[in-house]
Amino acid sequence: MKPVKNKICLITGATAGIGEVTALKLAEMGATVVGVGRNPAKCAVSTARIREITGNSNVEFLIADLSSQAQIHTLAESFRQKYDRLDVLVNNAGAVFLTRQLSVDGIEKTCALNHLGYFLLTHLLLDVLKSSAPARIVNVSSAAHMSGEMDFNDIEIRHSYSAWRAYARSKLANVLFTYELARRLNGTGVTANALHPGFVATDFAYNNFHGLLWLVRPFYWLYQKFSAISPEEGAETMIYLASSPEVEGVTGKYFYKRREKRSSPLSYDVGVAKRLWEISWQMTGMV
Repeated sequence: MKPVKNKICLITGATAGIGEVTALKLAEMGATVVGVGRNPAKCAVSTARIREITGNSNVEFLIADLSSQAQIHTLAESFRQKYDRLDVLVNNAGAVFLTRQLSVDGIEKTCALNHLGYFLLTHLLLDVLKSSAPARIVNVSSAAHMSGEMDFNDIEIRHSYSAWRAYARSKLANVLFTYELARRLNGTGVTANALHPGFVATDFAYNNFHGLLWLVRPFYWLYQKFSAISPEEGAETMIYLASSPEVEGVTGKYFYKRREKRSSPLSYDVGVAKRLWEISWQMTGMV
C-alpha cells in the first residue's frame, strides 16, 4: 500500500517549484492534497494540472497570503470546516525581499511570511494534527540558516537591513521552531522535522528584481542555469519526510538529500528557541 494513500496533506506554496512538485507526487501516491497559494488563477491552474497528471480528483487549493495573519486564520478555519483530520502539514511558502517591506500587519515581511506564517498556521491546526496522530509536520528551511543570527532587540531588522540577513534569520527561525515544536509535541504522535531542499532553479527570488536591480537578472538566471538543481530534485526530501515509512516517529531533525544532517550550532540552543517561541507567540497574537 502506498504510504500516504487516503491521507490528507496540506502544502503551502504549492502553485510552483518544489511545493507544486510535492503536491503532485503526494497526489500520485493517492493522498488527498490541499494546496495553498495566494493567486487564485495560479491555484486553479495547479489544481487542474495535478488532477489531470495524477488522475486524482481529491486535489484542491485554498487561497491565502501567508504574510497576513487574518488570512492564515481564515485558511485554517476553511480547512477545518471541510476536513476533520490532517495527516501531513508541509510549511513551504516563503520569499526573499531585496528591500525591507512590511506585511499588512506591520511586521517585516520576511519574518512575517517565512517564520510567523509557519508558526501561526501550525498552531491553528495543531489540535487537528494531534487528533490525527500519527501525523507529520515538515518545515522547509535552507542551508542559509547556517549564517543566520538572532537579535531579539531587533528581530525585524529595522536597522542595517539586507535581504540575505533577513532571509538567513527566517530560515534559522524555521529550524529553531522545528526543534522546539518537536520537544513540545513529545508523546503526542506528531513529528516535526526541517529540511534544506538545495539550491533550486525556480522564480523564488527572480521576480523580486526591480528598478535598477533588473540589470543583474541575466546574471542570476545564468547562475541558476549552471548551479541549481531542478524542482523535482529539490522536492525529494520534502516528499520523503511527508511520506516515507523510514522516518515514521523520527522528530526534531534536520534533513538534506533525504539524510539527517547537523544544523548550525545556534539552532541547538534551547534558550534561544524558547525565547523565539515566546516572541513569536506575542507577534501572532496568541497570548
